[in-house]
Amino acid sequence: MHIVVDRRPEGLAVVDESGAEALVPAESFAAHVREREAEHPRWVWTDTAQWYPALLRAGVRVERCHDLRLVDAILAGIEGRPPRTEWGKAVPVRANTLFDFDSGQDARTAPSAPDVFAEQRAAIAAQPSPGRTALLAAAESAGALAAAEMEFVGLPWNAEAHHQLLVEALGERPPPGRRPPALERLAGEVEALLDVGPVPIDSPPELVKSLRRAGLDVQSTRSWELKKLDHPAIAPLLQYKSLSRLLTANGWNWLEEWVHDGRFRPTFVPGGVVTGRWASDGGGALQLPKQVRSAVQADAGWALVVADAAQLEPRVLAALSGDAAMAQAGAGVDLYAGIVASGAVESREHAKVGMLGAMYGGTTGVSAQVLPRLARSFPRAIGFVEAAARAGERGERVETRLGRTSPRPGAEWRERQSMASSDGAGEADRARARSESRSWGRFTRNFVVQGTAAEWALSWMAGVRRRLWQPELGPIEQQPHLVFFLHDELMVHAPLDRVDEVQAALHDAAFDAARIVFGATPVTFPVTVAVVQRYSDAK
Repeated sequence: MHIVVDRRPEGLAVVDESGAEALVPAESFAAHVREREAEHPRWVWTDTAQWYPALLRAGVRVERCHDLRLVDAILAGIEGRPPRTEWGKAVPVRANTLFDFDSGQDARTAPSAPDVFAEQRAAIAAQPSPGRTALLAAAESAGALAAAEMEFVGLPWNAEAHHQLLVEALGERPPPGRRPPALERLAGEVEALLDVGPVPIDSPPELVKSLRRAGLDVQSTRSWELKKLDHPAIAPLLQYKSLSRLLTANGWNWLEEWVHDGRFRPTFVPGGVVTGRWASDGGGALQLPKQVRSAVQADAGWALVVADAAQLEPRVLAALSGDAAMAQAGAGVDLYAGIVASGAVESREHAKVGMLGAMYGGTTGVSAQVLPRLARSFPRAIGFVEAAARAGERGERVETRLGRTSPRPGAEWRERQSMASSDGAGEADRARARSESRSWGRFTRNFVVQGTAAEWALSWMAGVRRRLWQPELGPIEQQPHLVFFLHDELMVHAPLDRVDEVQAALHDAAFDAARIVFGATPVTFPVTVAVVQRYSDAK
């Protein structure tokens, strides 16, 4: 059953499956949702990120929804059109008011939710495989609910432990405008060892000039390039860069801005990447470095249950392509070890680098050396990504398993390809066109795999979320709940007496996700689970 929530100038309209409409005062909306949740409806609203947080603050958890904004983005990709932008906003404006509108203009310009929902249902029904499009819409919407819940409960974070690790790495916090002691010492070492005068170490262009004055042939200050150099100043310079990133990304300023009351509450952005992967709007939730993970600590009497999907993307490729040999290689927990055992390559490192090259378009080094051997052993898998790459090079679009569709290359790309094939094209024009064609092929090669992996992860997350919730046990924060998601990793904060239950939920949901996304497949999707007090102990 669907229940559509619509904004009207006079309040919130709630429209059920039969078309019956009720006007609910904003201050009563949470109570209305709580009461109707017993019917197990699917709530239809413009944007989960706008509607759901206020319900969570009122102690109301929603089981299912249909996010019109996210589904519109999926359909826009399929149809090759820009997504809608005029959704309006629902925001809390007073302590005793849960929902209101930004302005009368928002209420007037926002589309009618029932009308948009009807359009979307018709568009989904018209797809060649409406079932998979509907499944993608449901998974994307479930992810939006999980994202709002994770921001609401927050990731357990020990601010004092974070402060101590910063002191250990950087020294005591300096006054504003000054470097921490460790950075000051390392900057001095670099300057002394280069022996070319003052070194503006925080300015990449000026640092390159200093390195060149010291006789070092460098084009940039990227770590991979610096590591190739043989000079005593390089080691302290690399250490400086690492500690400087820590200070900038997760230093004291970050700690004060993002961690409050023992919780880090980032804003996740479901579908924020074109492939369907999530992004993060502030706080760097998807880029938590290992240096700070020891500050992620469970509450007393609780544990962090951290699950990682082993080699998710190559397993997705095996399932997408129907490659039985690769499925057999991945029958254990370590697919790369299985590839070695199959005789395709000689080492686990070669298997890993080769598969990453196949999925991301690696054409040099070890990847180029082992790829032909992988192609002979797993022709369907390698052929699948090669076909996606060739389609991209021709400017065609490709699809994930559930139908998320890649964008077309831009007008300039198409114009350059056309010019390169004309009679008056020079070799420089043709070379540039070939380079851009191959680049777009690398994008489509990866799109089909990364996008489908995102769909599997959403299905996994939705299954875990459903299994964890027991309404009779109280608010979401008092029972096991998701607190973190990183592409192929989930973290649950759980009371110690429910850890076994959570581990089973993580394993069972992974098994179901494979069935939901791929149907009957011999490919296994194992997850490794660690029960820890600190995130840093999970791996």
